[in-house]
This record gives sequence, C-alpha cells and structure tokens, in this order.
Amino acid sequence: MIPAILLMLGIGATCGIVLSLASKVFYVYEDPRIAQVENNLAGANCGGCGYAGCSAAAEAIVSGKEAPSLCIVNSKEGVEAVSLIMGVDVGAAEAPLSYNMCEGGNRAADKYHYMGVSSCKAMASIFGGHRVCTVGCIGLGDCIKACQFGALYMGPDGYPVVDDAKCVGCGACQKACPKDIIQVKTLTEQLMKFNQTYDALAPCAQTCPAEINIPKYISEIKAGKYADAVQTIRMRNPLLLSCGRVCPHPCEDMCRRGIEDEPVSINQLKRFVADYEMNSGSRIPITCAPDTGKKVAVVGGGPAGLSCAYFLRRIGHQVDIFDAMPKLGGIIRYGIPEYRLPKKVLDWEIQGILDLGINAFTQVKFGEDFGLSSLVASGYNAIFMGIGAWKDYALGIEGEDLDGCYKGIDWLSSFASGQEMKLGKTAAIVGGGNSAIDCVRTLMRLGLEKVYIVYRRTRNEMPANEVEIIASEEEGVDFVFLAAPTRVIGDDDGKVKGLEYLKMELGEPDASGRRRPVPIEGSETVLDVDMVISAISQAPDPSFKDTDPTPKIKDLEMTRWNTIDNDPETLQSSIPYIFTGGDSATGPSLVVTAIGGGRRAARSIDLFLKGKPVEPVENSLLGKRIPESIFEKVDGITPSKRAKMPEIPVNQRMDSMIEVDLVLPEDQALAEADRCLNCCRICYNPDTEFPIAK
Repeated sequence: MIPAILLMLGIGATCGIVLSLASKVFYVYEDPRIAQVENNLAGANCGGCGYAGCSAAAEAIVSGKEAPSLCIVNSKEGVEAVSLIMGVDVGAAEAPLSYNMCEGGNRAADKYHYMGVSSCKAMASIFGGHRVCTVGCIGLGDCIKACQFGALYMGPDGYPVVDDAKCVGCGACQKACPKDIIQVKTLTEQLMKFNQTYDALAPCAQTCPAEINIPKYISEIKAGKYADAVQTIRMRNPLLLSCGRVCPHPCEDMCRRGIEDEPVSINQLKRFVADYEMNSGSRIPITCAPDTGKKVAVVGGGPAGLSCAYFLRRIGHQVDIFDAMPKLGGIIRYGIPEYRLPKKVLDWEIQGILDLGINAFTQVKFGEDFGLSSLVASGYNAIFMGIGAWKDYALGIEGEDLDGCYKGIDWLSSFASGQEMKLGKTAAIVGGGNSAIDCVRTLMRLGLEKVYIVYRRTRNEMPANEVEIIASEEEGVDFVFLAAPTRVIGDDDGKVKGLEYLKMELGEPDASGRRRPVPIEGSETVLDVDMVISAISQAPDPSFKDTDPTPKIKDLEMTRWNTIDNDPETLQSSIPYIFTGGDSATGPSLVVTAIGGGRRAARSIDLFLKGKPVEPVENSLLGKRIPESIFEKVDGITPSKRAKMPEIPVNQRMDSMIEVDLVLPEDQALAEADRCLNCCRICYNPDTEFPIAK
C-alpha cells in the first residue's frame, strides 16, 4: 500500500513539474481588458455586431478594430463604461441611428422601364437606376431586407422609413444601399452634417444660411407635429424664435412655388412653431452627446457665439461664454429694437441654450478683463471668437462731432441698455440698411416731430429688409433719396441745427451691381434737424490686440476690414486653436448667416479637439447651388394667396415699443404649410393631378 501511495505521489509531482514548465513555454497572454469589456457588453451573443458572440466583440474593441459602441444592443451606461476601460473619448461612443436622406421616392419620374432582378444593387448597375433624379432612392428595398430588427419599412411614397425605436444602428442598411441614401450616423454626425453637392436638397434648403431642412419642418407642421418641427429646425438653428422675427428669409427667394405663384411664407411658419413651444408652458427636451472632457471658451454671446456654444455642448464639449455686455444676445439684444424682438422672448430662448449646461460670464471684456493667456491657463482646449461688429463707421464729414450727432449701433445699444437718451425734435438718419431703419422707427416711437432717412441711392437699392422699409413708410418716416451728406451744421453753442447734403444722380453700376451715385454740382441742400445719426455700416473692434498683454495675440491676423482673418470654409484663424464666425469673420451680415457660421465653427473645433485635420466639408455646397434643382418653370401650380403677416395697426403701436408683427393663427399656418410643394432635389408635389403648364 505504501509503495503504491509513494508511486502516485511521484507521478503527481512529476506531472506538476511538467505542467509548470509547459505553462512557461506555451504561455498565452490575454489582455485583462477583454474580460472587463465583455462584462460591460449586453451579453446577448446575438451576433448583430457582426462578431460570433460578445467575447469576440470584446477582443475586437480591445484590439482597436472596433469602437466602444460596437454592441448594438448595449445601454448608454454600458457604452460609457467600455469607453472608460479603453481610455477613449466617451463622445465617440454615441449610439448611431439610421436615417433616410431621400424623400422623393415615387414622385421622381422614370427614365426607363426596368424588368430585371428586384434589387437596388442590380438596378443601380444600369445607368445608376431608373429614376430621373441622379441621387434619389431606387425603392426596391435592399436596405429593408438587410435589417434584422424590423426597423425599416417601405413607406407609401416609395422610399424607406426608419423606426427609431427599433433601430440599433448596426449599419446593415447602409451597407446594402448602393447609392448611400440611407446612412447610419450618431447625434454628433447628424448635427455636424453640412450641405454637399450630392445631397437631395430643395432649393430653399440650399439657400438657407443655417441649412435647415425646410420642406421637412413644413411637412411636420402640415401633419400637426409641431414639436417635431421645432426639433427639425433646432438640428441647424438654436435661435428659431429670434430668426422667426428678424430673418429676411433668403430661402423664400428660391422657393420653387414662387416661380409660378407667391413663395411659401417659410419664415412665418418657423415663427409659428417657435412661438408654439414658448407658449406651451414647457420646453421640448434637447439631447446632448456624452461629455468628452474637452473645454471650449466662446468669446462673444451674440448669434454666432450662442450658436457655436449650443452645437459644441450638444456634441459633448464643455462650453463657457464670455461677453462684454450685461446680458447675452449681442446685436440681436442691443441692436434690434423691442418692437421687432421683445427682450422677454430673447431671454427665454437664450435660457434654453444655457440650460444645456453652458456657463455664461457677462460684463467681462476680452483684452481687458481677461485675455488669451488666461484662457489657455484655465485649461480651455480651443477658443471661439465671436466679438461681432460693434464699431460704427464715421461719415467723414465736417461737424459730425457736434452735440446731437450719434452713431447707429452705439445709439441703439445705449437705448436698449436703458440709458436716458437726449432727444431733439427732428432727426436725420444717414444710411439705407436695417440699422438705419431701426433707428428711425425707434425715434418715431419716442415722439419726434419729424424723422428723415437720408440715402445716397434710391429706394430700389436700399439693403434693408423690404418689410421694414414698408413699415417705416406706413409709420410716417420721410425718405430723402439720392442725397450724400457733406457737412453737419451747428449753432453758436455747438449743437446740431442742420444737415447739408448734395443731390445725386445714378451713374454706372459699381462692384456691388448697384448704380453708382454721382454728385450734381451746385445742388447743396440743407435739412433743418437738431439730431443726426450715422448708420452706414459697422466693423469689428480690433482694440483687444492692443490691450491684451499676451504676446501670442499678435499672431492673430486681421484683414483690412478689421475682421479676423480666417479660412472661410473652416473658420480657423492664423492661431490654430482660435476659430471665429459671424460678423467678426464676415463683417456685418445676417443673423441667420452668423448662426450658420457658429455651427460651421463648432464642426471645425470638434475636429481640432479630436486631433483630426481641420479640413473643409467634402464637396461643400457653401455659396453654391445644385444646377439641376433650379427650375425656370413649375408645372401643376394653382395660384393661392400667401399668408399675410398679422400686425398691430399703426395707430395702436406708435406710442410704445410693443411688438408689431404677430404670429400666424393656427388655421392660417396650416393653410400656408399646405401651399408648400414639399420639394426635394427635382421632385415636388404639384397642386393639380395633371400639369397645367407646358
């Protein structure tokens, strides 16, 4: 018995030694992160990610082949945990969703009759498919067949519809589509999507500086889905209440209906749903991507700065806004009067942006109270400069420093700030833009006996919004056209008593395409006024370059117009981590242009923060139009009356700063939405079953 036990112990010891040696020779290291990652996956082993189970998926994530969001059924918390294990930017772990870029479908005419295999891929091999539209959906449903989760179905109009509740973002539909029409994108990718030459876009959406999907939000209004319409607009424009009141709507100039009829009142419909949310008593929730841990300083809280901050926050970055004025809003607060944009409306809109988790520091001026070095030292990874254009141009004539002379933006901002204003009895405002109109309409409400606009060209050349010009005419403003001021005349006390101007006549067109005014010799004329406001234009104030002691600030290049020199596609300045947008980048422009610039800068900042090349959008449509989408005639249109903006009557609005333009009633808004042709690149919904024009 004892020998047998000793033999067994000897054999066991020998095996142990052999196995110990073998473990040293044949040892295979397994990264401990694989088990940690697997423990934070869904554990379903469904194979929807393309790997044979969660273990294989975990190996792919740890090896760097796949992103932390690989698991298509994982929770947000699970994805964040995997990101933390891998030490990667959590923002990259957003859950993707499918969305369809074409809503043309059966509306697009056929260029040939197809009798082949019922597959989009097969049909696409023959001249790109049977549709006349070069970028449209073929409609045979390869994407639907590829989806294992029932998240896609063929809609009644011949293009696939995505069920967001069922979509897991696996990407099978995108791989199946031969034309890249259905795509899988994260929230960040959708927010940072810019118009490209191969997109299926209506002419109005191509023209909108903010690149809003106009036909989509109007169709949502038509269906009574007002909250959805608000969210569609907010994917591109966070200031829809403000834009609904002050935007000159260049999109309407390209409305396809306007070729045969009056264009759709796009901006009034934007205001309708914006006011719907504000008056509903609650805010529609705005989703943000997971925090990235990156910090961005936004200098300037005007439209461009607010837009940039909004989009940066939505894609996961921490944002702080610094502004020199007591309240945020910039030119739309201090340059646009109360009767056009009530401050309580602006306050409500800005608060919604700040509620996303954005900090605001007011009454701090860049270059004086803080500078470039303090921002860098505070840990900001990038800086957006949206300092606006607050410096008024001078007339450059004798006497403009007399008591009673003012400059447009300075005067408007002082009035908006609540300062006590010294007023005369009669005033002349020099200029023909929106600031000039804002000055005259404000002065009329303050009770002056006579207010003139003095403009060196004719009414046709005035750059102000047409509706504002008409309103000022209705309110009793006097226009003095073809008049170039030559000097301000003062009395013995140094106070204004008149404005001398030279009569003009129009000559040949200048670089702007407008006929150049030419003076008529000996035509000097004097207007008897005791107040003169010059509102001829503005420029950014570059004084921060002199007051900021940071040596690096000298490397920030400026143009001869005092704008921050930048790449117009990326808005990156000569200092790589400084970006710009709005009036400080372009000079005085539209509010909606500044909003679009803020979003474009946010995209570039996001690329910079991720260590990626800051490059322009591929095949960008910026400043361009898709030729095949621009029609000369539109068949099937039955003329219908465009909705008229309701407004407070003139005799009820001149003794206060009450808002003049009102929102459309719901029935009129729905009727106006029904006028929209729901255009895509080349398709649209005619009013009549058969074309009425040949």
